Amino acid sequence: MTERPRILLTGWFSFLHGEATAGDVLALERVQEALRGAGLDHEIAWSPGFRPGGPSLAEVRPEDYSHLVFVCGPLHGPQLEELHGRFAHCVRIAVGTSVVDAASPAVTGFHRVVARDAPRTEPRPDLSAGAPALPARPVVGVVLTRGQREYGARRRHARVAEEVTRWLVGRDCARLELETRLDVHDWRLCATPAQLEAVLSRLDLVVTDRLHGMVLALRAGVPALAVDPVKGGAKVTAQARACGWPALVSAEHLDASVLDHWWTWCTTSGRGIAREIAEGFRGGTGRDGARELLRVLGAGAGQ
Repeated sequence: MTERPRILLTGWFSFLHGEATAGDVLALERVQEALRGAGLDHEIAWSPGFRPGGPSLAEVRPEDYSHLVFVCGPLHGPQLEELHGRFAHCVRIAVGTSVVDAASPAVTGFHRVVARDAPRTEPRPDLSAGAPALPARPVVGVVLTRGQREYGARRRHARVAEEVTRWLVGRDCARLELETRLDVHDWRLCATPAQLEAVLSRLDLVVTDRLHGMVLALRAGVPALAVDPVKGGAKVTAQARACGWPALVSAEHLDASVLDHWWTWCTTSGRGIAREIAEGFRGGTGRDGARELLRVLGAGAGQ
């Protein structure tokens, strides 16, 4: 009776000085799906820098495995060559990989290479394309400031940014760092308000400690989880009140439980309220001071 293979899955996501890309991990999930479908047990070696829970390459015992499978990425470099040496007794297979130099020891060390692309071969679709469907996750714009020196000793901007970003790491969401500052030369920044609004309108939530981060999100009908970074409250608090927006956290009461509460509210009840506020903005109530300006200028007759 043939002994069932004992498989260790590896990739660039396994190396301490490698990296884990979304494509690599999706390719891994596609391979796992295929192995599970065939009833083949397997383990994964993770880089401790990415998933400290392991097991890592340093922790696994090569003698526990009969097969080593390397998933995705280019086949090159000393890390792969070391992998061949350490798992010399295993059947070594590369799948979904790119071959740049077919004569490289990193490539020739494998017993079989099922490449996605290699010289003089027909390319295959990347494994990530066929990975299992993923659950939807909220897309969150993050608009923070570390400036506003005018508030002097009342500034809590650094602490707010640190606590908010640390909290965000623990949220299962897609995070997109944004800036309200416009620039016609820097490709990373929007050049016009319309460009920024195009981004904001596609988000599920904005997390911000900026006045305009909150207002422009609400203008786009998107809930904003706002934090006032000034002790005692300042323009963010005032603007939340002016807009009738409740999802506001003060610098003094900033902690994970409060942020969690408003996250839940924003992603449920807050969606409808944000849309109502956006409709009110478009309705032009005249409370924003523009008509008062005309009155002051003596041009308010008939307005």
